[in-house]
Amino acid sequence: MKQNRVRTDLEEKMRILVLIKEVPDMEKVKFDSERGVVDRSSAPAEINPFDESALQAALDLKEQYGGTVCVMTMGPARAVNSLQEAYARGADEGILLTDRAFGGSDTIATSRTLAAAIKGEDFDLILCGEKSVDGDTAQVGAETAELLGIPHAYYVDAIEVCGDGEIRVEIENLCGNRQIRVMKLPALVGVTKNIGKLKLPTVNRKLESLNASCRTVTMADVQGLSKDDTGFAGSPTKVAKIEVPKVQQRESEIFREDMGNFTAKLETIFTEKGVI
Repeated sequence: MKQNRVRTDLEEKMRILVLIKEVPDMEKVKFDSERGVVDRSSAPAEINPFDESALQAALDLKEQYGGTVCVMTMGPARAVNSLQEAYARGADEGILLTDRAFGGSDTIATSRTLAAAIKGEDFDLILCGEKSVDGDTAQVGAETAELLGIPHAYYVDAIEVCGDGEIRVEIENLCGNRQIRVMKLPALVGVTKNIGKLKLPTVNRKLESLNASCRTVTMADVQGLSKDDTGFAGSPTKVAKIEVPKVQQRESEIFREDMGNFTAKLETIFTEKGVI
């Protein structure tokens, strides 16, 4: 990520990158308990809902201050559908990181891959959702920022461009206190769903997205990234087992008696069940 330039006209030329993740519909997805992974082919894919809020925040900043919005995701070739969906919503370009070598990446391996790809680009601000609905770790954004050596903030629900290469962010109440931070750009910001709900695309934009082309980046295109840094080889986290909680069947009984009979009945039931 090119950090050696100074921009005083960010309002006109700011380049915003949104990191999105394609996730399965969690209400329909199945789990492969033997391999310890989510069976992503068992349910339709969609943009992670938290990342949708990040995309809308980027589009709002673009509308208010100008600039461009690029969307990046890492996944199989079919993830281009999510990039096209982001284009339909208003993004200007999309980048797909896809390679068999990236498969099986945990959070740190994913972050290494994203950071290595971003280093060759020229972005002022990186946005992402606070977490993903499939992993729920809330780690990738912060890890990517650390690997890039740039400041970052999480749980942000308001962003303002201050000029002179700075932004002002507001962080939702933590322990009863609301935080306000001023950050030098380039920076990464993880947003909450409260920052905005993704708006529906126009018909014309939706039709345009069907033919929208996205840039594909493979392992060979990323400098400074080895096979030991990404994929299963670069993932120290191993899932030993996945268990799906069983639905508990519960019984209930309604008592419509006076208090004296109620307590006697309750004592009888507890005695029968061995509670008392």
